[in-house]
Amino acid sequence: MGLRNWLEAPASGVSAPGRPRLNMVRGVIARVTTPLLPDDYLHLVNPLWSARELRGQIVEVRKETADTATLVVKPGWGFDFGYRPGQYIGIGVLIDGRWHWRSYSLTSSPSWNAKLIEITVKAMPEGFLSSHIVNGVPSGTVVRLAAPTGDFVLPEPAPEKVLFLTAGSGITPVMAMLRTLDHRDEVCDVVHVHSAPSTDDVIFGAELAALHGKHPSFTSHVQLTRSSGKFDLASLDALFPDWRERQTWACGPAAMLDEIEHHWRDEGIADRLHTERFELGRTGPAGEGGTVTFAKTGRSVEADGATTLLQAGESVGLQMPFGCRMGICQTCVVPLVEGNTRDLRSGDVRGPGERIQTCISAPAGDCVIEA
Repeated sequence: MGLRNWLEAPASGVSAPGRPRLNMVRGVIARVTTPLLPDDYLHLVNPLWSARELRGQIVEVRKETADTATLVVKPGWGFDFGYRPGQYIGIGVLIDGRWHWRSYSLTSSPSWNAKLIEITVKAMPEGFLSSHIVNGVPSGTVVRLAAPTGDFVLPEPAPEKVLFLTAGSGITPVMAMLRTLDHRDEVCDVVHVHSAPSTDDVIFGAELAALHGKHPSFTSHVQLTRSSGKFDLASLDALFPDWRERQTWACGPAAMLDEIEHHWRDEGIADRLHTERFELGRTGPAGEGGTVTFAKTGRSVEADGATTLLQAGESVGLQMPFGCRMGICQTCVVPLVEGNTRDLRSGDVRGPGERIQTCISAPAGDCVIEA
C-alpha cells in the first residue's frame, strides 16, 4: 500500500470516490512531471484537468431576475455528483489576478445531470464577487471549486409533511430539494411560503408556479412584501393549520430566521425546525485590527477589526480553507501562532496555541496564523 499511497498523494484532496484507478493515474502524472506541476501539462489538453484541485468551467450564465443569475458549471476531475440537495459549494473566480472565493447553494438536483451543476447567485450591494458573477462573468470562464458540503438537506425518504419558509435568495437550497423531489416523482405533502418584494423579484417564479400546477400535493404561497407586507407567522394557523406537524426548513435573512426560531421554540417544536443562514451574526465587539501574518507564505496584510482572517488572507491572494463561512462547519480552523484574535460572534479573545476559525475571527492586534 505504500507505493499506491505515494502515487495517489497529489490527488488525494480531490479524489473521486470509488474510482481508485483514476486517482492512481492522476498520482502518476503528478509524480513523473516533477519538478513542473502536472497542471502545466494537463491544462494544455483540457483546462478542467487538474491533479491538485477541483475546477469547473462556466458553460452558461442565465438571468433569473434583474439582480440574480444562475451559473451552469461543468466540473472537472474529482467532483462528486453524489451531493445532497440543499448542500453548498465553494467557488473561486479569478479577478484582476486574485482568486475570490464564496460559498453558494447548489440549485441543481443531483439526479438532474451527471455532468453539470448549477448555482444561483444574487448580487448584494456589499458583495464584490456576487456582483461580478451576476453582471460580469462570461461563459467559458474556468473557476475553482470546493467539494459540496452542508447539513441543510432533506432526509431520504423525505418526511410525509414538509414546510419550506424562504425569502430572497434563501430559496436557492430549497429549490434543489424541490427539483429533486420532482425529478424523482416523490413530491410529498409540501407547503412552500416564499417572500419577495414583487413578482419580478421572485427567483424561479415561473418554475414554482409550474410545480404548483403539476403536483396536487405541492402548495406554493408567494408573499409579495412590497404590496402585502411581511409574512406574518401567526397566519400559519389560518393558512396551513397542520404546520406544527410538519418538518420545516427555513432559509433567508437573519431577522426572519431569528423570528422563526423564536416562534418554533414558543410552540415547543424547535426539534422540527432546520435553518440555513447566509449571514454571519456579529454580536460581539469588533477586534482592534492589526497586521495579520500568514506563516506558511510569509505574507502580511493590514486588517481592521471587522475584517475576518479568512477575508484578509483572500485579499492577498491566498487560497484559504473554508466551507460555510459562518462558523459552523469547522473547515477553516487553523492554529494561532502569535498575538490575539477576537470571535466576531461572541467577542471572546483567543491567544497563541489555540485553534481558531478564520471565517468568524478578526485580529485583536498584530497576529500570526498558521496558514
